[in-house]
Amino acid sequence: MLEHLLSLGHDVRVVSYDRGVRNLSPDFDVHAITGLHIVSVNNKLSATATVARNVRACRRLYRSWRSVCGLMEAFAPHAVITDFEPMTAYAARRSGVPLVTIDNQHRMRFMSYPPVPAARWDGFVTRSVIRAMVPQPAASLISTFYRGEVTDPRAELYSPILRQVVRDLTPTTGDHVLVYATQAFDGLVDVLRTCAGQVFRVYGFDRDDREGHIVFRPFSVDGFLADLASSRGVVATAGFTLMTEALHLGKPMLALPMSGQYEQRLNAHLLETMGLGAMAPLVTRQALEQFVAGINRYTAALRAYPRDDGGPIKARLAALLADNARALGPAPSSAGGV
Repeated sequence: MLEHLLSLGHDVRVVSYDRGVRNLSPDFDVHAITGLHIVSVNNKLSATATVARNVRACRRLYRSWRSVCGLMEAFAPHAVITDFEPMTAYAARRSGVPLVTIDNQHRMRFMSYPPVPAARWDGFVTRSVIRAMVPQPAASLISTFYRGEVTDPRAELYSPILRQVVRDLTPTTGDHVLVYATQAFDGLVDVLRTCAGQVFRVYGFDRDDREGHIVFRPFSVDGFLADLASSRGVVATAGFTLMTEALHLGKPMLALPMSGQYEQRLNAHLLETMGLGAMAPLVTRQALEQFVAGINRYTAALRAYPRDDGGPIKARLAALLADNARALGPAPSSAGGV
């Protein structure tokens, strides 16, 4: 999307942190900040560790806020686009600049969907957090693999935004299942050891060795994408990015939603509802074996999964930003509603 903005002739400044800075700095003008983080242990959100980590970062967060406000004043943009990053959203509000959201989180605020079992309160809290994190968007372009009814006139639904390197992959079907975990999740490896009838290629554990049918892979973007494109299916936490890349490539997924993370529970719930994979709130040998046994059925269902090249959302963004973002109108005042 950044490359698309530049191709339209826009002058762009990027605000990001951590991995975003490392990935984007070689190609874009990036302003580095400190961001908020979630901490999990064995696929369970640790509220205490999450709060502690972010409290320790308070001074850096405040300095980042001041620096973003300074950037807004110096750059004077006609519009701000946020991928669910709150500092830029609040800086836009402070400066009276129209805000566009491009993310998947706003599904939970501006789209109807089948209710997640036993999670009504979690859904309410999540919607409240989204409302607080990103106030007063003028337009919300929502990336989603499930198309529910839009519940707000500011919102529009589009196919998931994928990296071009993923779109360029040619899927094949090998004999392995790709496994990926982003944080400590030793319990997953214990379950993999019990399923000797299936080869697993495992990423995210900082290992480069083999235990029989389990092949641990070191970090490698190219290696990971090659193993994804040639896999039978995917086992991973229920993050949106990998899930939508797998669906685009026709790879069924066993989603392991992080405990305490409502968005991941929703992703897994919708995946299973659509018949494109399965979910397992607690990873067990039975859940893994049932998923492997059903891979062919899920793969057949994925042939009807809708795909596009990202053209519709790019065209809409171009229209919103044309003529100095006139279509967005004036931003709401900082005292207005969210």
